[in-house]
Amino acid sequence: MRFYNQQHKYYCGIDLHARKMYVCILDQKGKTHVHKNIKTDPEMLFELIFPYIDNIVIGVECVFCWYWVADLCSEHKVTFVLGHALYMKAIHGGKTKNDKIDSYKIAALLKGGNFPIAYPYPAKMRATRDLLRRRMYITRRCGELVAHIQNTNTQYNLPAFAKKISRKYNRKGVAERFEDPAVKKSIEVDLAMIDSLNPILAQLEWYIEKTARQHDYKTLYLLRSIPGVGKILGLVILYEIHDIKRFPRVQDFSSYARLIKPVKESAGKWAGKTNKKIGNAHLKWAIKEAAILMLRESGQAKDYLARLQKKYNKGKALGILTHKLGRAIYYMLKNNEAFSMEKFFKQ
Repeated sequence: MRFYNQQHKYYCGIDLHARKMYVCILDQKGKTHVHKNIKTDPEMLFELIFPYIDNIVIGVECVFCWYWVADLCSEHKVTFVLGHALYMKAIHGGKTKNDKIDSYKIAALLKGGNFPIAYPYPAKMRATRDLLRRRMYITRRCGELVAHIQNTNTQYNLPAFAKKISRKYNRKGVAERFEDPAVKKSIEVDLAMIDSLNPILAQLEWYIEKTARQHDYKTLYLLRSIPGVGKILGLVILYEIHDIKRFPRVQDFSSYARLIKPVKESAGKWAGKTNKKIGNAHLKWAIKEAAILMLRESGQAKDYLARLQKKYNKGKALGILTHKLGRAIYYMLKNNEAFSMEKFFKQ
């Protein structure tokens, strides 16, 4: 965990919400200059910090509405620090909690060098990353609808589908399998929703790929050199990482991508596992999906997994392969090299 420890003349802590925010400004000696509840209005915030704008840092907890504060600070060249929500929850907990106290504690954490920092994703690529995440949400809804049709088919002990019903041309006559009118109607609704979502996904994927070429097409080309990684999976990895230079070590990248299991120890004794949710869930999914697709494309990968399964169980063997692929992605992007199957299995 990294902490913000730069020195400034003034420290501004904001307890941010959708409609209101509590602003607290401290100086180096800990004296409170501003402690006020205002509307979430850029002009009001700028007017409040303007007398201290020459040497001030603004800290905000990583909640869903931090984008506009970061953009305002970037516009006026004010130092902005984004706080890691899970770490801050442990640090500034107390018996009494309200917006006024929280804003003061955020400012005090900044001043004391104990403010845990998260990565403020740049505005240039942020909207496209969020669009990719939205695309993943729609894709999962389609998967849930297909799964519901298959489960209903099994529920009534009907013959298994000969072909994948996720494909448009294989869904003819699916609803007619069921005799009960209510069940048939339920399946028809599922099919109608799938038919309406698939064209939206196709248009969305075309737009995302077009936008990505303007941002970093070279890195996307490197990622697509991995066997099984197509345009969408490459885009997800590209946008979730953004800049590989923000990870000083491969261990930092593996931790961010949730490829390692954190362990709790006390007095040299193992005390379980914790904090599994700290990291990027979208990046973890993308790298794991890339590992599974590599198994389909590469015989070497299948042989490697088979050797691991002799020593570990199937789930752990796949986890080791995923971690190995994550490390390979880190060095690919850091050294600006395409994926090499020979190097991957040689190490």
